[in-house]
Amino acid sequence: MAGKHPERITAEAAAFLVKSGDWLDYGVTLNQPDAFDRALGARITSLRGVWIRNCLSLRPRQPIEQDPDGSHAHLFNWHFSGYDRKKHDAGRCTYIPCNLGEIPGYYARFIERTDFAVLKAAPMDAAGFFDLGPTSLWHRAAIAHARVLILEVTPQMPRVFGSDNRIHASEVDYVIEGDDTPLPVLPAAEPSEVDTAVGRLIAGEIEDGACLQVGIGGMPSAVTSVLLRSGVRDLGVHTEMLNDGILDLYLAGRVSGACKALDPGKIVYSFALGCRILYETVRDNDDFLLHPVDRTNMPDIIARNPKAVAINNTTMIDLQGQASSETDGHRHISGTGGQLQFVRGAYASEGGKSFICLASTYERKGVRKSRIALNLTAGNIVTTPRSDQMYVVTEYGIANLKGKSVDQRAKAIIALAHPDFREGLEREVREAGLIPRFCR
Repeated sequence: MAGKHPERITAEAAAFLVKSGDWLDYGVTLNQPDAFDRALGARITSLRGVWIRNCLSLRPRQPIEQDPDGSHAHLFNWHFSGYDRKKHDAGRCTYIPCNLGEIPGYYARFIERTDFAVLKAAPMDAAGFFDLGPTSLWHRAAIAHARVLILEVTPQMPRVFGSDNRIHASEVDYVIEGDDTPLPVLPAAEPSEVDTAVGRLIAGEIEDGACLQVGIGGMPSAVTSVLLRSGVRDLGVHTEMLNDGILDLYLAGRVSGACKALDPGKIVYSFALGCRILYETVRDNDDFLLHPVDRTNMPDIIARNPKAVAINNTTMIDLQGQASSETDGHRHISGTGGQLQFVRGAYASEGGKSFICLASTYERKGVRKSRIALNLTAGNIVTTPRSDQMYVVTEYGIANLKGKSVDQRAKAIIALAHPDFREGLEREVREAGLIPRFCR
């Protein structure tokens, strides 16, 4: 390491430190560098085999954009954004299968090499600390694994309260100046009628004092919108992603954390992603507590809070309860994320509940199709196994699969399908022998 005072260099000089064959770690969402990324993109065609680990890219990555034939740089990604999905389809981005809460351990135990960790941070304070802002996840593990640490500082990054997000100058090799470009936002989608219907069903199962985890997407966000109009009080939050829906509950005074056993009174999260008001709300606000992902996502930790509630999306479910939430056949579209870990942690919590939600249908090329099927699409990855599945929710109802036999599950899930598809599903499941003769 560079000692007490990191060297201040330009983004261009930092990019020239990268050699062919190097592995870089760009971090996640708000911490991904921009000035360095542009500088590396400008010289990427002079290099070969530059490998970049990242997660949820919120802006185009210039080493990829400036390498049209793909012979100089490649992304390796822990969870896809829309941009990452497009680059995967073009052969420029590869998914790394994972449970998000395990990733710090991957760096310590299995990842062989990280030459550079390049992360955005708030400028150094009077005590000599930089702040990585409202994103912790596995950044500390990546820093510990890296040969060189480069921080790109920007005043736009809010300082937040957290257990592991401050970096002392003595740990940093190089500092480069970022710019005043606002942090990327994730616009909240307006909930559809289907989203709202699902939200009402889930919200009806949430009690005073429940401790929420809310995943990314329109349906989980619709749950918080319904809760905002309900009488539920004294909610807690222990989540991976802090989003605008949780922010709205907090601003409305619905979140006290009084019933939590772990970090009582605090909104616990591993990264924030949403509107600018969200970023400004967490700035210097000790109601919010940022933890690395192995302290938010591990099932044994989630289970320590009573009435833990996990709310997550899926894209397809079969008639035995297997949920595929990250692929469309062999095409990767998102990631496992923390879904399975929160499903397991919520179930193990005293009074806990896990909800996997989906719209009953989707439309492709003008043809409506069912998201509920006898079998998952060929090539689809199972994100949540049938043995872990608890509540499944569509706009047509809610079913708890725990303790149910295969035939009972099939019948319960068919009842959640769009009415136009139920007769066909009933026929298919009987032809497959999942409902035995004595049930006919």
